[in-house]
Amino acid sequence: MKIVFLGTPDFAVPSLELINQKFDLVAVITAPDKKGGRGHVWIESPVKKWSLLHDKKLLQPKNLKSKKFLNELEQLSADVFVVVAFRMLPKEVWNMPKLGTINLHGSLLPKYRGAAPIQRAILNGEKITGLTTFLLKEEIDTGDILLQKKITIEQDENFGSLYERMKHIGSHLLIETLNILQEKIITPIKQVNELATPAPKISTQDLKINWNQPVENIYNQIRAFSPFPGAWTSHENKVYKIFSGKKILSLPDESPGSWVIENRKSLKIACQDGYIEVTSIQPPSKKCMNISDFLNGFQI
Repeated sequence: MKIVFLGTPDFAVPSLELINQKFDLVAVITAPDKKGGRGHVWIESPVKKWSLLHDKKLLQPKNLKSKKFLNELEQLSADVFVVVAFRMLPKEVWNMPKLGTINLHGSLLPKYRGAAPIQRAILNGEKITGLTTFLLKEEIDTGDILLQKKITIEQDENFGSLYERMKHIGSHLLIETLNILQEKIITPIKQVNELATPAPKISTQDLKINWNQPVENIYNQIRAFSPFPGAWTSHENKVYKIFSGKKILSLPDESPGSWVIENRKSLKIACQDGYIEVTSIQPPSKKCMNISDFLNGFQI
């Protein structure tokens, strides 16, 4: 089975690797290089780096509707396109292969349709999430479901660790999907739109901690945005990012948002019904550090 793969970030690389091992990978499509970093150097996507290392045909179209790009795709004569963490495709692209275009999504659709399903699941305190392979259609994340895999979210798990687990589990789910698609022993299942929930892109406001809410909510918020981009709070007109902490379920004497520092060994921040005991924090213009290092240099 001839496959064209479309993806950009490191989340897509394990899937790309397995597809290359088990199928005929005829081309890889990824985002154009972009400038970034302090030196404004050109940055290649993880998918591009993998493709160059493995000497795969690589396309980086700026315009997915251009005649030149569409002609190149047609000439590849792929049986199926596979999408993992790529931008929205026009119908001219996803409708091209005879077996359709398969997308891997980081939730149990129709729950958490959108750009940030992993973060939103943790943010909302979910205990179970999962991965879905589905056939693309015009409305984003609404296509017919092929396979799903449930995943338990551990109590203290953050976005980084769940992301790492899901990108590898997802790669195996994709291979299973492609195998049964090739053997024509799969019946796509329509999504129940009434059960759909959104997972919109993360905003700056999502990252700001409101201490006047339950400690459980704040704890989930810290986990959802660790190790990137980091939930933040302000103290004495300075912005701090908090990357990990512990829940203390005891009614505080202080007002929400108050810092309680004990013997330069611990920092607790009061919430509505308890405290977050901060274990790692990033001060302004510095790197993330453990709380003891931070308190040693903090002006109390």
